[in-house]
Amino acid sequence: MSYAIIRTGGKQFRVSAGQTYRIPSLLGDAGGAVEFNEVLLASDGKSVSTGVPTLTGAKVSGEIVKHGRGEKIIVFKFRRRKNYARKQGHRQGFTEVRITDITLG
Repeated sequence: MSYAIIRTGGKQFRVSAGQTYRIPSLLGDAGGAVEFNEVLLASDGKSVSTGVPTLTGAKVSGEIVKHGRGEKIIVFKFRRRKNYARKQGHRQGFTEVRITDITLG
């Protein structure tokens, strides 16, 4: 089973072909193609290749399934005895991507 570790949106993801992942928001429409060139590590099932810091020529291809927003979190700031309380909600955007191919350079 081949897999790769890619970096996108300031985070790292372990991806394999045929799987769907929620990653930080990307530009593009649903159904469009996306390519990740920052491959940190890749495996073809027998051997593992590690980049310094990235693998040259390796890429991961996928297609955008949909865009959305995650669950709401509440940011509550409070200072006791100072009459200070602030409540704010936040929903992080995401892009759902289906990985189609892992190419080892």
